[in-house]
Amino acid sequence: MKKVGIVVKEDAEAKKKADELERWLRSNNIDVVGKENLPPGRRIEDRYKTCAPSDLFCVFVLGGDGTFLSAVRWIGDQTIPILGIKFGEVGFLAETVEEDLFPTVETVLNEKFVTEQRMRLLVLVTVKDKEVACETVLNDIVINKGALARLAHIETYIDNHYLTTYSADGLIVATPTGSTAYSLAAGGPVIHPAVPGILMTPICPFTLTNRPLIVPDSATIRIGLGKKSSDIILTFDGQAGLEINEDHTIIIKKAPCPVHMIALPDQHYFDVLKAKLRWSGGRV
Repeated sequence: MKKVGIVVKEDAEAKKKADELERWLRSNNIDVVGKENLPPGRRIEDRYKTCAPSDLFCVFVLGGDGTFLSAVRWIGDQTIPILGIKFGEVGFLAETVEEDLFPTVETVLNEKFVTEQRMRLLVLVTVKDKEVACETVLNDIVINKGALARLAHIETYIDNHYLTTYSADGLIVATPTGSTAYSLAAGGPVIHPAVPGILMTPICPFTLTNRPLIVPDSATIRIGLGKKSSDIILTFDGQAGLEINEDHTIIIKKAPCPVHMIALPDQHYFDVLKAKLRWSGGRV
């Protein structure tokens, strides 16, 4: 008997469709495991961690990108394939839409799909060499100042070589998958998921010559805050956060375990991209 996971957006229509999908799966002798989809928390300690069962055949996500990222955290470092079904606004991480839900699920259960490995970032946060957080992210980490804070001064090193001190509202460090998320809104480029790189995008930099930068995925990025920093938040995939100050050191590098995203036949990345971004020849 196959066993699948279902993660659902906090939305009446999505929950209704998820109940319908669960009944259909059970009628086809498929066991179903559901995950409670908690809203994002400001503090990382607000997010208790549960782990998806290791024997799941796959995970179906009914929702937008936030729900998808929550499901990725649930899977953790396991190689469980994951598929997004769009119930959100943009849904860059979704492979299909609500109208095609049941044919798509049937295709997946018949194992007529391939998986694409999407790079994640491993983020280690320390205070005086003591670990206070260790997280993996699919999209990005964001260092952001609060509403009343002054400019953040973000000292940045690449492979222990000093790069610059960003004076800005914040800094986004993103994967190629995350290049179409917050980084894109902040003026960063779109990077194809197969391109091996890490993207650094300053948010409203005080120095206009501070532009987005792509470094090799083999690089290790080290970040610290300038003196007298306060009301600064570090967020992980927009799902959990941690208040940081000049005592914190943030180490970012490529994670050893990628996310295994299900890719369906006849789906092309550039067709999806131009549809989501409403480019010429695309439609949502």
